[in-house]
Amino acid sequence: MKILQQQSKNSWASIIFLLLRNDSAMRSVSFKDFSLKESLLKAIADSGFEHPSEVQQECIPKTAYGDDILAQSKSGMGKTAIYVLGILNRMEEEPLTETGPQAIVLTHTRELAFQAAKEFVRFGKYLPKIKTYVIYGGISIEDQKKKLKEDQPHILIGTPGRMATLVKNKSLVLDKVKYFVIDECDQMLKETGIHLYIIIDIREDVQYVFCRTPRNKQVMMLSATLPKELREICKKFLRVNAFEVFIDNEAKLTLHGLKQFLVKLEEKEKNRKLVELLDNTQFVQVIIFVNSTVRAKLLSSLLRQHNFPAVAMHGDLRQEERLIRYKQFKECKTVIMISTDIFGRGVDIDKIDFVINYDLPRDSDTYMHRVGRAGRFGTKGLAVSFVATKEDEELMGKVQERFEIKVPVYPDKPDTAVLSTCL
Repeated sequence: MKILQQQSKNSWASIIFLLLRNDSAMRSVSFKDFSLKESLLKAIADSGFEHPSEVQQECIPKTAYGDDILAQSKSGMGKTAIYVLGILNRMEEEPLTETGPQAIVLTHTRELAFQAAKEFVRFGKYLPKIKTYVIYGGISIEDQKKKLKEDQPHILIGTPGRMATLVKNKSLVLDKVKYFVIDECDQMLKETGIHLYIIIDIREDVQYVFCRTPRNKQVMMLSATLPKELREICKKFLRVNAFEVFIDNEAKLTLHGLKQFLVKLEEKEKNRKLVELLDNTQFVQVIIFVNSTVRAKLLSSLLRQHNFPAVAMHGDLRQEERLIRYKQFKECKTVIMISTDIFGRGVDIDKIDFVINYDLPRDSDTYMHRVGRAGRFGTKGLAVSFVATKEDEELMGKVQERFEIKVPVYPDKPDTAVLSTCL
């Protein structure tokens, strides 16, 4: 294995935004063009960012001045920063009350909630009075009640189920909320979801929390994929003048720096091919997707037997262990992660440059989210998918047709450009 390491329609920001819509001008746009607070610009510069992505150019001027937004853009384009900067830009001027949170951010996984919290900390480093807190299920609710009462966080990030529970038992009052975010909104507004084999209704919890907040608030909804049938549902959460950005040309949802291949094989050949890929490919971090918790456990054990330092990420882990593994992978202390779709959406780990679909997902949306873990924000990446069944072949056909891409067969003797994700 070779591992390389209110909206102010006449504001100058809006005028600049309109003047810079053509592609050549957009490439020269800086975060300084958005009239953000100096404290935010300093934090952005400290993080090494200079030029915003296309979706950031479209949305940040709107969020920074209080507009509602519904944004769809491919993975890896910095959608989290859109609402983080928008909220912090407005919150800095306001007196920070001690009577409840001013911002609510709902995410569908605990890992995504922690990731969003880190972005608030990173961009709010020069706003020390603003306090952020993450809440989620799987740990003591009494500790969370105590934290909410004693620390009074201004920004609250969490999963819908635990958030709704705290509101229902009156431990969390939302009458001061001015900003409401639904991240990965297509996933959050599905009618049902499955967690640990139990059918749950995520949308019901989202609606419950939303309806306990003031009517006059800024709402921001974002996702990498947003089926047309869900758009009308999303719009019910927004004010009439909401700003909408949809990438209807689905060919644009693919990442330009991502090389995608498929491997046709039988189920019994997957392990041998996986070891071969890991042995012969130069990468920094790799995530290997499987469709079940059992397979994640077995595959990580098998790789460790072959001296690959692999760990598994799945829903059966205790919350403390799950967060430890997430943080280790985020900090590049772990190189190989075997994961169910817990890591399939939204999680932004910039050193992932290799994705392997050991098992293909059941739909094209999930496929695009998975491979989007690599090649983010213009970097290079490699994705290899194992095609072992007729259903796998049908899915790859749908992916190529929908996203207008050609996914070639992985060559028997790949050249250096294929073997290295860093070239």
